[in-house]
Amino acid sequence: MATITIDQVTKVYPNGFEAVHQLNLDVADGEFMVLVGPSGCGKTTALRMVAGLEDISDGTLRIGERVVNDVSSKDRDIAMVFQNYALYPHMTVGENIGFALKLRKVPKTEIKKKVEDAASVLGLTEWIDRKPGQLSGGQRQRVAMGRAIVREPSAFLMDEPLSNLDAKLRVQMRAEVARIQRRLGVATLYVTHDQVEAMTMGDRVAVMRAGVLQQCESPQALYDNPRNTFVAAFIGSPAMNLFEGTLSESAREVKLGSQVIALPDAVRSARPALAKYASTTVVVGIRPEDLPVAGPSSGQGASSSSELATLSGEVELVEALGSELLVHFSTDARRVEAEDAKGDDADGITTGALSRRGEAVARVEPRADVHAGQRSSFQLDPRRLHFFDAGSGEAIRD
Repeated sequence: MATITIDQVTKVYPNGFEAVHQLNLDVADGEFMVLVGPSGCGKTTALRMVAGLEDISDGTLRIGERVVNDVSSKDRDIAMVFQNYALYPHMTVGENIGFALKLRKVPKTEIKKKVEDAASVLGLTEWIDRKPGQLSGGQRQRVAMGRAIVREPSAFLMDEPLSNLDAKLRVQMRAEVARIQRRLGVATLYVTHDQVEAMTMGDRVAVMRAGVLQQCESPQALYDNPRNTFVAAFIGSPAMNLFEGTLSESAREVKLGSQVIALPDAVRSARPALAKYASTTVVVGIRPEDLPVAGPSSGQGASSSSELATLSGEVELVEALGSELLVHFSTDARRVEAEDAKGDDADGITTGALSRRGEAVARVEPRADVHAGQRSSFQLDPRRLHFFDAGSGEAIRD
């Protein structure tokens, strides 16, 4: 087993395009690291550099203690699982799994044992004599994983291996892949554009944007403390609501459109840097689940009901999901868009939607009395607000 160390790694193509800029990432032995970001952010390029399929323009790449910048892909002791299964249709499941060992002239008895062990781990034993055409998409993906497992590599690399599966099967396979990885205990670098997949599978999640690593932490830390508006908008489903807000002279209140939210002492003591933004514009973030419909039973654990605020708006759409309602409502607050969070590469944040009424989403309990066309109030604990610099998009914390 080994670690993967990406030290200041940069990729510049001959036309001058910089796909990855000074990437620093350490994948510990046995860790499941997920690299996530919108299309074109450089995550697959980074994975391909680790695999040896792309040359490294600058920086150092180590697998274990060995620098592998100039080591060929086949000699890096890694195994890669691709988006496409790339199975041989004329071979059985067992033959596909053991093919790499056969090429290495491994004795037949050893191949048989390793293939049987891998099939057992992957739940493929009863299909070991079938051909890929007789398997479901999930079973084919497990065969592709089995082909990697039998090699007993130092590290696994996975490039969006579940993206070709239907939604239900993708959910099932997320759990399967995570379970198998933990059982094997091999350092794994997993690339996806699906933030839900990233959050549910990774021990840590590294968020990339335009070739630059934005933040790398545990899924919960990313969700609770996004470093900037891009991470805030990208991580979470539905995405965090981002509005332009104006702090009062004393930084004791923040104004969202015509609505004023008081900031109790607990908020200002937790974020002393807010004082520097008094009388200025900031970006205010609110998670959808932190906006229950206002009412006597909608408290969020605040020390006093007097610390709670409300945000009101016109309900435009209610999506009933069975376990919850997603309520889309509009206010006169100005919405802030974090570009790239939707997949378009550009620098900085924009308030391009400022001429429109702010749109927001609240995630509420399934039997809440809320309907399209009515004006509703949503309760808000100011301690759960997120604040960002309106110019840089960086979080305002200490």
